[in-house]
Amino acid sequence: MSTAIVWFRRDLRLADHPALSAASQAHEHILPLYIHAPHEDGLWPAGSASQWWLHHSLSRLDLSLRERGNALHLAQGDSLHVLGDLIERTGASAVYWSRQYEPSAMARDTGIKAALREQGIEVHSFNASLWCEPWQIETKQQGPYSVFTPFWRNLRTHLGAGKPLPAPSSLRGAIVDGGLPIDALRLLPAIRWDLGLQETWQPGEQGARELLDIFMDDAARDYAQARDLPACHGTSRLSPHLHFGEISPGQIHQLLANQAAAVDVRHRPEIEPYLRELGWREFAHHLLYHFQDTPTENFNKQFDRFPWADNDASSLERWQRGSTGIPLVDAGMRELWHTGWMHNRVRMIVASFLTKNLRQHWLNGARWFWDTLVDADLANNTLGWQWVAGSGADAAPFFRVFNPVTQAQKFDPQGRYLRRWLPELSSAPLPLLFEPWKDPELLRRSGYPAPMLDLGDTRLAALDAWRVMRSV
Repeated sequence: MSTAIVWFRRDLRLADHPALSAASQAHEHILPLYIHAPHEDGLWPAGSASQWWLHHSLSRLDLSLRERGNALHLAQGDSLHVLGDLIERTGASAVYWSRQYEPSAMARDTGIKAALREQGIEVHSFNASLWCEPWQIETKQQGPYSVFTPFWRNLRTHLGAGKPLPAPSSLRGAIVDGGLPIDALRLLPAIRWDLGLQETWQPGEQGARELLDIFMDDAARDYAQARDLPACHGTSRLSPHLHFGEISPGQIHQLLANQAAAVDVRHRPEIEPYLRELGWREFAHHLLYHFQDTPTENFNKQFDRFPWADNDASSLERWQRGSTGIPLVDAGMRELWHTGWMHNRVRMIVASFLTKNLRQHWLNGARWFWDTLVDADLANNTLGWQWVAGSGADAAPFFRVFNPVTQAQKFDPQGRYLRRWLPELSSAPLPLLFEPWKDPELLRRSGYPAPMLDLGDTRLAALDAWRVMRSV
């Protein structure tokens, strides 16, 4: 009776899982495997918040497998060595996995695939995380895209091409001992700073589906308007579930399309703006696949000459801790610290503040987000930071410097978001909530810090630096 190993990575679900589905149809016994190998992630092993999520997602995946008569086998170490050992002990004839697109993961998988096939082991890999493979969407010149809009026009024609796969109803397990308990992976923090994450999130496949259902019921219809309001639950908040593969883009598209089709045309939710945002996720992976040095290098090489300010550890720490004295920046950074997530518009504003007002290199922000975001994704993180800094593909022009005061007045006009994350200012009159430095007595009484810089002066200094770069 044949046995196959299904190597789970960032595809921690059972439904719409092509590798699992194919393995369960072709083999009598399945060994679901997760290998903890952070050293194989190159410069970007999972940060602290991602490790917290991974612990809980693996636990829930194991429970789902047990409901189907199987269990998740946990191991750690060199992936090829672990696979070879389990192949020998189980007599497995094939290994199945879902593809990853980070440079270090692709290099590892290419080597493992060649080594296993040389031993006579079948290896099958599948796309489980994107609508289309990064190499499938090409320009008319058969090259990669660097501008989003034409990329999206091309990608949009491929949506809905295949139906999501159901989860297997049962999975006969392969008998093998030596699996590790989840705590042996040491993914949870020793000092329990994660209470806010526990209050906010339900990692796992079920949590992803419940969050999608809430979004479809409550927010999808108003997404185009509400997505910019940080005080509202106007976004899907599915980004961490997508990163860990607890739900697929295909599942999201099908559920949204089915709901829209089932509703009277007069009340039908407009799903295109949300699908377009998922298209940016695809664009990020497209860029990372074709331009593999961008997690640390400027996409636009002109920015190699940009005169960044010297590294300033004190200013960086004030930004990280949400004590800059600029309310919307501080609210966003405190939301991130407490929940492991930040509203997308606020992400752009805090990133603009760091790279333009403080003129600190975008890598400083990318590394902090990498450690603190539960949805830290190398492709998205790279695209987001380079987009704001002006150095990326299809980036915002550098001279677009977000003003945190006017942004708060426009997108948090009642101050609900600011009062939620800045409790020391919760009783401030609305005009002063946006600009508390206009009342020194309010700062003294509340303990909220004075602004660490002048927004106008630093904006002009950033533009001067940009002109210097362009003149070189």
